[in-house]
Amino acid sequence: MRVLKDILYKVEIDAVVGNTSVTINKLQFDSRKVELNDAFVAIRGSISDGHEYIAQAIDKGALAIICEELPKEIVNGVTYIKVGNAQQALAFMAANYYDNPSEKLKLVGVTGTNGKTTIATLLYNLFTKAGFKVGLLSTVKVMVAENAFDAVRTTPDSITINDYLKQMNDEGVEFCFMEVSSHGIDQHRTTGLEFAGGIFTNLSHDHLDYHKSFAEYRDVKKRFFDELPASAFALTNIDDKNGQVMLQNTKAQKYTYALKSYADYKAQILENSFTGLLLKVNDQELWTRLIGSFNAYNILAIYATAELLGLENLESLKIISELNSVSGRFQYIISKEEKITAIVDYAHTPDALKNVLETINSIRTKNEELITVVGCGGDRDTTKRPKMGHIASALSTKVIFTSDNPRTEDPDKIIEDVEAGVEPQNFKKIVSVTNRKQAIKTACQIAGENDIILIAGKGHETYQEVNGERSDFDDLKIVTEFLNELNK
Repeated sequence: MRVLKDILYKVEIDAVVGNTSVTINKLQFDSRKVELNDAFVAIRGSISDGHEYIAQAIDKGALAIICEELPKEIVNGVTYIKVGNAQQALAFMAANYYDNPSEKLKLVGVTGTNGKTTIATLLYNLFTKAGFKVGLLSTVKVMVAENAFDAVRTTPDSITINDYLKQMNDEGVEFCFMEVSSHGIDQHRTTGLEFAGGIFTNLSHDHLDYHKSFAEYRDVKKRFFDELPASAFALTNIDDKNGQVMLQNTKAQKYTYALKSYADYKAQILENSFTGLLLKVNDQELWTRLIGSFNAYNILAIYATAELLGLENLESLKIISELNSVSGRFQYIISKEEKITAIVDYAHTPDALKNVLETINSIRTKNEELITVVGCGGDRDTTKRPKMGHIASALSTKVIFTSDNPRTEDPDKIIEDVEAGVEPQNFKKIVSVTNRKQAIKTACQIAGENDIILIAGKGHETYQEVNGERSDFDDLKIVTEFLNELNK
């Protein structure tokens, strides 16, 4: 329970109708969840407009309405707050409602196209192993110290974020690592949070179904760093051409990391194999179980962040060497008889797929086949589909195009879009199998001794969404079962 005027702190208010001294039960932006004495925030979304449900919210007992446009009918006893941006208002209100929990721990946000989940999760594991109580807000799961919760989206809504952060406060959590998506930034889900630091990983083609251009996508990411306080740190991958852009207007203390450029935190790959990486990190050698140059960047970001948060370097290096890969990120198994290596990775963007395939090609002997199973999600950015097809067919010896999460789209049409990127000299490499399970089975059947299978796109996901319905589907589990059958 909170007094309405108290939770309106920092909200830019255009008009007030009614009494702001009323006591509010909960905040809601979904009218279906409204209960007696709740405050309902009317959000304009891409699918529906919360303003259309104001009357419904009042009927269910809403005591206050926060909206961008006052309704024609004003109900006595209900307080109306007119604001310029309801999403921003909701974020400030949520932070105030939960007593600004981000200020009571060190919150670090990780943003970029690829690597967010790996960096945030490994930082959670690193600091947990170092003896701290730690929180995690990620695509894969939410952790409140040792308590795990299912994740619904990369960056939750602002009420959910602050609710979890308050639970972390109650559990004595000292550090929280959070994935920050471009959608989350653009929709003000992270507004009102006090960040102790921000990490930029890289920027490549993604989410152009939502953002109108790559420049807009970049500038939304940049806005996260623009809003960091002077007390925070801003850590950026300077090898990425957009890395310096992120630091242009930030008030935070600036730090850089790189494999190829001069930087505050520098790494060199000494060895790269399917068993791990040997790195030289700021003149200290480090062995890690993670694989590939993209993970060298992730490890460097983790090492730098640990130092910036006060962890002793030798301790963090020791713990980093013990960390395992994150669920669905370059997870692999090797069959007992044929020694077929199956790799499952979340690579669902052109750059991520290219990184994974180049990593495999840099390690393999070239005497074996590299069979890639890949598709693209439906109802998402269509412009990346031919790029995915081009990269998969150019960097693999055989490719099976299949379904990812078609959602409401025709999966065969999605595959046609992917195939459009294949160059003529690579036509003979490709085959299309719409059913993803059958595609994985086909890859296992055509694989020979020591061959490598990459199953890309879904990674940690344990479902497949077809025609709006989700069914159980786990790439790693399915390929393991098929490889075990071959060994019988």
